[in-house]
Amino acid sequence: MSATSLPHNIYSGAFKTPHCQGIAIDTERKYIYFSYTTMLVKTDLSGKLIGSCGGLTGHLGCIDFNDDDGKVYGSLEYKAKKAFYCATFDVDKIDRPGLSAEEDGIMKTVYLPDVVEDFCEVMDGSGVFDGDTADTPDHRYGCSGIDGTAFGPVFGEAPDSPKMLMIAYGIYRNNSRDDNDYQIIVQYDWRRFKDCEKPLNQDDPHKSGLRADEKYFVFTGNTTYGVQNLEYDEYSRRWLMCVYPGKKKTFPNFPLYMIDGAKAPVRTAIWGQKTPEVHPVLSLAEDGIYDEKSGVWGWEWLHGSTGIASLGDGYFYISYHGTTPEGLSDSNVKLCRWNGRPPLGFEEV
Repeated sequence: MSATSLPHNIYSGAFKTPHCQGIAIDTERKYIYFSYTTMLVKTDLSGKLIGSCGGLTGHLGCIDFNDDDGKVYGSLEYKAKKAFYCATFDVDKIDRPGLSAEEDGIMKTVYLPDVVEDFCEVMDGSGVFDGDTADTPDHRYGCSGIDGTAFGPVFGEAPDSPKMLMIAYGIYRNNSRDDNDYQIIVQYDWRRFKDCEKPLNQDDPHKSGLRADEKYFVFTGNTTYGVQNLEYDEYSRRWLMCVYPGKKKTFPNFPLYMIDGAKAPVRTAIWGQKTPEVHPVLSLAEDGIYDEKSGVWGWEWLHGSTGIASLGDGYFYISYHGTTPEGLSDSNVKLCRWNGRPPLGFEEV
């Protein structure tokens, strides 16, 4: 289906949940999915509600549709329980509203120990872990958990190479630290999930999972809760990172950064660590607005942190979240075109 033939606006409907966290689209079967933090919503491309599954007591974040197996994948957090997962949804089973992600056999989860360890690291030697405080000296790299989720080829490999699942860390905003200025992306071969994924008992979260194949770093400066939405665009071979801007005055604090997916990572000592660390470091695309002081490239496009989906040929669906007069959360998903013109880069169709 040509992107230009798709609807220019899709309304999600309004829900008594927190705001929209992400969108995913199945262009072949003409469905779009909305993550509403505690619920996954399925509509057709006219916005007609097909079904929903909810009951989540954690935080369902960014989602992506896997064309290879027809499932929706998303980040799922339980900070208080120190448990982080990739959730997989059998969306063919979402055929009516009000289904339970936990009880109706729709969702399975894979535990992510790398994320848990960075989130739980006590950095100040106190031996006290507070769990969820932005100004704490704890949480390695400022890790607040996970959010951005997307499928695409390994960085630097051919565009037609097997797609991997990339999950981006959330990063606490903290202007007093120097070790939280990177976005972090962990890579998984989703084909291995079938050996360890399990249904989730939210009262007693399991620890069946696997280690990341790789952990990448990309220098942007500190943000407010890291990569909200991650999306791979095959047309440009770029990975889009939509964020809530940070507050450090030494950085440009853009709302949108792009990774050059054609460039392989370079093993480099990362900035700001008390003990030197060398990791695979990714390159920002050298396009848009350049901040000479920090060496960071980015864009001023303000939308996408609540959902972005690449459609090919430079077209995207982008979520514009809102709140109804009754206090319900909703989203208008608008068809946008990449024009590459700074400072925004996008325009509505």
